[in-house]
Amino acid sequence: MSQSILVSLDGTVLDPEVPFLHADDLAAVRGDGIFETLLIRDGWARCVTLHLQRLARSAEMLDLPEPDAEKWRSAIEVATRTWVDRNGEFAEGLLRLVYSRGREAHPAGAGAESGAPTAYLTVGPVAERVVAVRANGVSVITLDRGYSIDVADAAPWQLLGAKTLSYATNMAALRHAADNGYDDVIYVSSEGAILEGPRSTVVAVMGKTLVTPPAEIGILPGTTQVATFALAAEEGWQTETRVLRPADLLEADSVWLISSVPLAARVTALNGHPLPVTEVCQDFIDLVDRAISADR
Repeated sequence: MSQSILVSLDGTVLDPEVPFLHADDLAAVRGDGIFETLLIRDGWARCVTLHLQRLARSAEMLDLPEPDAEKWRSAIEVATRTWVDRNGEFAEGLLRLVYSRGREAHPAGAGAESGAPTAYLTVGPVAERVVAVRANGVSVITLDRGYSIDVADAAPWQLLGAKTLSYATNMAALRHAADNGYDDVIYVSSEGAILEGPRSTVVAVMGKTLVTPPAEIGILPGTTQVATFALAAEEGWQTETRVLRPADLLEADSVWLISSVPLAARVTALNGHPLPVTEVCQDFIDLVDRAISADR
C-alpha cells in the first residue's frame, strides 16, 4: 500500500503521520475553503494550468486571498516528484490541493496565526472504485438539486460553480444512490435541466457532436471537459454547451461522467433505462486520455 504524501505550500515534504491541521481550522469546522484534485499519470500531474485557473476562480468567489500560482505549481512539482520517487513512474496518484480560510479568529493574543489561510497538498493512490468505473461504467439516478438554473446569478452566495470543501450534500446524494442500487448521480434543476454529477461533468455524445450543460446555469466548470472539448474541436468534432433534459440523454449515442481522476465513466443506465454501447465509445475514451496529456 502506497504511503500518503503531505506537502506544504513552500514545498516542504512533511510526515503525514504527524498532525498538521489545527482543530479550529475553518476547513474542518465549517468547510470554508476550496480544493482541486489532479491525476498523476506516467510521472506527471495532468492539466495543472486548468486546475490552478479554477482554484483562483473559486478563491475569488469565496473572497479568499488570490492563490500564488507559481508557489502552487512548484509545490505540485515537489509532490509529484516525491510520489514518483516512492512509487514508480507508472503508479497513478491522486493529488489534492487544499486552500482554506485558516484558523478561526480568536481574541487578541490568543493565537498569532489566526486568520492566515491554510494551504497544503496531499498525494495518495487512486481508489479501486476509479479503476472499476473506467472499465465498467456507472448506473446513474437523477436527483433534484432543489435549485433553479438562474440561482447562480440570483444568489451568488450559494457558491455554485466554486469547488468548495463543503461536500456533505454531494456525499449524501451518493449514499442515497447506493442505497437504491445505483453507482452515481446526475443532478437536475427544479425545471428538470441536467446539471452535473456530485464529482463529475456530464457529456453527451450525439454522432460527432459533444454536448455539455453550460456553466452559467450553476455548475462547476470541469477541467477535463474543457481539455476534452478543446482537443475535440481541433480534431473535427463539433462541441456545444446547451441546456439538456433527461430525455436528451436517453436519445444520445452515449453519455459520460468525466472528471480529473476517473476520467471517462460511461453511463450504462439512467434511472433504470439501459443506454447503448456504440463504436464511438472507445473513440471518446481515447479522446479524453489524449486531452489530459495536452496541458502539463
